[in-house]
Amino acid sequence: MLSTAADRVASASRRILVAEPSTAESTKKLQRSAAANVVCGFALAGICLLAFSLRLFSVIKYESVIHEFDPYFNYRVTQFLTKEGFYNLWNWFDDRTWYPLGRVVGGTVYPGLIWTAGIIWNVLHFFNIPIHVQEVCVFTAPLFSAFCALTTYFLAKEVRNQGAGLFAALFAASVPSYISRSVAGSYDNEGVAIFALVLVFFLYVKTINTGSLAWATANALSYFYMVASWGGYSFIINLLPIHCLACIFLGRMNSKLYVAYAPFIILGTIEAASIPVVGFNAVLMSEHFGSFLAFGVLHAAMGMLYIKHILPAKTYNAAKALALSAGVAFMAVVAVLVVGYVMASPTFGWTGRSLSLLDPTYASKYIPIIASVSEHQPPAWNSYFTDVHILVLLAPLGLIACFRPMTDASLFLILYGVTAVYFSGVMVRLMLVLAPATCCLGGIAADQILNTFCKSIGPEEGSGGWVGLIKTWMDGEEPAAQSDSVSVDSRPASSSTSSAPSGRRQKSAKNKSKEAAAKEAEASPFNAFNLFGGTRDKLPRDVGIIGALFFFGMLVFYVFHCCWVSAEMYSAPSIVLQSRSPQGGVHVFDDFREAYGWLRHNTHEEAKVASWWDYGYQTTAMANRTVIVDNNTWNNTHIATVGRAMASPEHQAWQIYRDLDVKYVLVVFGGFVGYPSDDINKFLWMVRIGGGVFPDIKEPDYLGERGYTIDDKAGKVSFL
Repeated sequence: MLSTAADRVASASRRILVAEPSTAESTKKLQRSAAANVVCGFALAGICLLAFSLRLFSVIKYESVIHEFDPYFNYRVTQFLTKEGFYNLWNWFDDRTWYPLGRVVGGTVYPGLIWTAGIIWNVLHFFNIPIHVQEVCVFTAPLFSAFCALTTYFLAKEVRNQGAGLFAALFAASVPSYISRSVAGSYDNEGVAIFALVLVFFLYVKTINTGSLAWATANALSYFYMVASWGGYSFIINLLPIHCLACIFLGRMNSKLYVAYAPFIILGTIEAASIPVVGFNAVLMSEHFGSFLAFGVLHAAMGMLYIKHILPAKTYNAAKALALSAGVAFMAVVAVLVVGYVMASPTFGWTGRSLSLLDPTYASKYIPIIASVSEHQPPAWNSYFTDVHILVLLAPLGLIACFRPMTDASLFLILYGVTAVYFSGVMVRLMLVLAPATCCLGGIAADQILNTFCKSIGPEEGSGGWVGLIKTWMDGEEPAAQSDSVSVDSRPASSSTSSAPSGRRQKSAKNKSKEAAAKEAEASPFNAFNLFGGTRDKLPRDVGIIGALFFFGMLVFYVFHCCWVSAEMYSAPSIVLQSRSPQGGVHVFDDFREAYGWLRHNTHEEAKVASWWDYGYQTTAMANRTVIVDNNTWNNTHIATVGRAMASPEHQAWQIYRDLDVKYVLVVFGGFVGYPSDDINKFLWMVRIGGGVFPDIKEPDYLGERGYTIDDKAGKVSFL
């Protein structure tokens, strides 16, 4: 009995001695993890600061001013909101635009951006911070670009890991295609809509990974903000059904997918219909029919899966055949009804812009006003390098990495990347939608590449890639494999026998870590070389160091490129022009604001001003005069009337303008300074749009021997 008790005490003592090192090791791991999280937090803060700072060149080089054309309407509506309140905005009838028709602003505007700026302005004034509404509008887009970088981090982290998230956030903070619509002063819908887009995707992926109904509800609310912010919400309502159907037909259907998709469609459709500019289009337009199809297929598949679990095999086969027959018959009836409904519409239930995406030649054939907008043109190939830079190389590698291992989250990112590439190739404006996809894919590729290099630099065992290497360096100790051997050898000889099981457990843990490393290597984009007789061994240390340095050099080059693009290409406001003399001097032309100021101070308050539709928003906002047409382009006949007047001889144009009660005509001529976007360059579109409504305007009449010219070799039409 005494010997048995002594053996028990000795055994317990040995267990304590064995457990102490593991407890200390776990404590060190927790400390390293906490320190790494702090470093990650500081890195994200720096990335957000970078995202905000990169977009301030326009304020530094010029001044705090609203850019482009559409932002002036948003700024004018925001001014009305801060003065009159949210409720009066819904009922505001604007008689300064589209004379004599006017415009119901509350029912024709996406209010998300205006709501956001109005809330920020009210919060600042609540805390007695006196700031003009213009300054809030100017800095809203840079602020939300920082939020977008954070959201991109969470999306990439949810798809892959923390390292991929950090790289994705860095890319999103500085990618030029997003900078083009989020610089200070670019008060346009995309400034907040891209953040909302990425937020919806993150919450959707989060719901898929967790199956939480709370995350699904948050996803529906974020979709509401997206619908309120931008018409590009149609991309979301078509991409998510594609992912849902792909999961079903690839055999990846589960309850988490149902929780992620079904509540989103129900709540999202109700929320979208509550936005006046969308209304019942959320259920009546063909753009949304795909989401309802996937919703029905998902419920049918879940129903069949439930029946399979509760019925015997023979009974299930009979029920399956019956259900398929009834489902096919029901779908046939629904298809006939939908086709009949769609065929009644001349555009088959699609908007003109959506048809332009599905058929890139549609706008040039049937809707010249859409084709006349430069941002609706296909991008040049060099635009991809300018706007996404090294992500052109990294994104395909990230796409490959998403296949190994394939998860529901990585499948979503694959579909997002592929569809975004297609749509960006059709319309240069949709490079904005491509940017977050390339950032996430590029972040995954960058993480894999750096892991490959750092595994040859770091410890032999358990390095965990570049993040693990940083943790090891922060800990300031030797590699884990060496410390393990020291701790084993330093034990007393009397405990060597009893430590044998512990050694076997350590070997088992090491084998598991090796298996995990092998799986991680298989997930690497470089594993393609292994399929052709390569090896999975680590790279030589020197190669790893050189490769890591070269990769960091590419990142530095990317950041410098983004800074240059932001400063030189995307920071100039359209109302202030700048040119350089042969001697290197800089000339600033402020003709636009001078012209609008002249109209404001030298014309009657009720005077009507005619111009091409590009300048309508600016004329209303800065000159405070009534315009005939503006950038909303909702009435093609009205715009064609102005185009007809512009394309007619002087006496005919005078009569058209008098019929419209026009007192002044604003014409932009940039030939003296080489301004490429004046009315002479746009004149052919005036002819085409006017000729689309009025048959007496024929484009061949304006073409001379050398094509479209304005000299004595011009076409048949005489303007004098």
